[in-house]
Amino acid sequence: MVTPASTTPASTASAAAAPGSGRGVLRLLRSSTCSLLPLAAAARPGARLTTALRARTQPAEPELVEQSVNTIRFLAVDAVEKAQSGHPGLPMGCAPLGHVLFDEFLRFNPKNPAWFDRDRFVLSAGHGCMLQYALLHLAGYDAVKMDDLKAFRQWRSRTPGHPENFETPGVEVTTGPLGQGFANAVGLALAEKHLASRFNRTDMKIVDHYTYAILGDGCQMEGVSNEAASLAGHWGLGKLIAFYDDNHISIDGNTDIAFTEDVLARYEALGWHTIWVKNGNTGYDDIRAAIKEAKGVKDKPTLIKVTTTIGFGSPNKANTYSVHGTALGSKEVEATRSNLGWLHEPFHVPDEVKRHWSLHIDEGASLEAEWNARFVEYEMKYHQEAAELKSIISGELPSGWDNALPTYAPEISPDATRNLSQQCLNALAKVIPGFLGGSADLATSNMTMLKMFGDFQRDTPQERNIRFGVREHGMGAISNGIAVHSPGLIPYCATFFVFTDYMRASIRLSALSESGVIFVMTHDSIGLGEDGPTHQPVEQLFSLRAMPNILMLRPADGNETSGAYKIAVLNRKRPSIIALSRQKLLQLKGTSVDAVSKGGYIISDNSLGNKPDFILIGTSSELEIAENAAGELRNKGRTVRVVSLVCWELFEEQPEDYKESVLPNEVTSRISIEAGVTFGWEKYIGQKGKAIGIDRFGISAPAGRIYKELGLTVENVIAAAEAL
Repeated sequence: MVTPASTTPASTASAAAAPGSGRGVLRLLRSSTCSLLPLAAAARPGARLTTALRARTQPAEPELVEQSVNTIRFLAVDAVEKAQSGHPGLPMGCAPLGHVLFDEFLRFNPKNPAWFDRDRFVLSAGHGCMLQYALLHLAGYDAVKMDDLKAFRQWRSRTPGHPENFETPGVEVTTGPLGQGFANAVGLALAEKHLASRFNRTDMKIVDHYTYAILGDGCQMEGVSNEAASLAGHWGLGKLIAFYDDNHISIDGNTDIAFTEDVLARYEALGWHTIWVKNGNTGYDDIRAAIKEAKGVKDKPTLIKVTTTIGFGSPNKANTYSVHGTALGSKEVEATRSNLGWLHEPFHVPDEVKRHWSLHIDEGASLEAEWNARFVEYEMKYHQEAAELKSIISGELPSGWDNALPTYAPEISPDATRNLSQQCLNALAKVIPGFLGGSADLATSNMTMLKMFGDFQRDTPQERNIRFGVREHGMGAISNGIAVHSPGLIPYCATFFVFTDYMRASIRLSALSESGVIFVMTHDSIGLGEDGPTHQPVEQLFSLRAMPNILMLRPADGNETSGAYKIAVLNRKRPSIIALSRQKLLQLKGTSVDAVSKGGYIISDNSLGNKPDFILIGTSSELEIAENAAGELRNKGRTVRVVSLVCWELFEEQPEDYKESVLPNEVTSRISIEAGVTFGWEKYIGQKGKAIGIDRFGISAPAGRIYKELGLTVENVIAAAEAL
């Protein structure tokens, strides 16, 4: 039954062990399988869905549904067993939900997983990924053939141990760290609501899709899910439908050892519509009714609690933690086959199941063709809007977009790079249709407001300033979801640099997922001053430089800030972190917007023949110190090169001859200066060089005093040079 939250669920353990327990429970309408109308008919503007599409409004026969569900279960069981690694319990328990959702409600084109107006599905409980792989396989996705299922968790497999969007077309986001996928789903739903509000017209809906997610008890326990759920409720994301797999089991045992809250009551308090499906094992009609009810709620996201039995059908392991993350074992696999009446060899898909699921191939093609035809009509009526939406769908940037970024001459007044960053953000928002973002309750400090736009809110979703509140972790994960929704959506999010620690998991998944989020991080050093060591980042620079597939940029002035944003916008397959100062910095002679793309370059040099006496290397506020020290050393008759190493990752990507032209091996008298830990700088200063930095926490005091006391001064650089 679909019940209110106050109802207590009946025990489901006995149902899990009963052979064929779902048979005869439901009396479903028989569906007709008629051939599709010609594709051209489906593609006519305003054409109705074809007969095959209409057939999906009726479920398959009960016997076929049961066969399909068991096919999903045993594809998961067999793949995990063959790999001797994986998590069979969730797919076995959620197979009924997976079948109903994918077969009867989800709109997708398996031959074009990137079709823009598809529904999005996120498996936040990513350990149960064989559920998703089995569903993608049955639905006809080319990325998940039978051989791919048999190669589950193997080297270079397209079925890795957790869903990875960069490995498997059809997987929307990379999940595994619990709660992250759910927050990504909030970002996907935000993107849909934003684009629908901007581009839909009263006579034509061109953006109209749902976001579905499955999350488990572990996702509910992780704080990031509550941050994201709070925002989803606040924003009224009515086309977000989340399924809570309520199976009461986590790795350590029954969830009652650590998790006894009323989840539905919490979500109701967060502004969600809630439904409880008591019998997720065999209650197909209840699952259908819950989804239909959820789709009827337009002003709130919906959480559907689906009480399931983990490892359903396993006589000895169902409803226990032992089925969560371990293969059943050959004896228990055979016992489960016998228990569920599945007397087939491993990886068997019955012909009638294949025939039924194959309808999704033609159906998906028709759905996309109908949308394409509708877009042609839309483009004729709304040319400007269509051009902007095309840019967002394709990721193609407007011609000359980078010309909007400001440039700065040395005589321009000093300014904090956070202020210069705001100039860049506002310049980009004027020329890039998919540029949007916000801050974790620090917009007036991070300087991230887009002045020509209002706030994205429940009733103004067309606006581009996103108010995340004090929710760094959720902010990062939601931004990842926005980024993967469409290639031309370019989200940025902001907080103090030290608070990247709160959102590190989201940043890491951004890098892993190839989500081109721009992380705008202000108050980048001890230069923020009086707030003290709790707010002064020291180790964060190096720790983020150590992360693969991410750009850590620390610009020194206006030109480098513009250059950092140019790089960040161009890099759609890797995120960028731009660390920005609170204190004012000079506009340095020799910096360049375009040179930032090299990662490191010479800003001044009085030597000849690539043989300076000293090379001084700095970033951000310390580049100014290096340049001033170089001036004094030159006054003493020394030749000095000053290098801005604004982005280590970009510098490492340059040809060897370029790197040699900037940091010649023959010159060993090198000094680096940066307001962070010195760890890592030996790569650039060598064995004989000197790294000036901060290998301790900061302190509360005015910024100038801290710099002086901790030795980040012109005098200290000169003394270090003279000691080499």
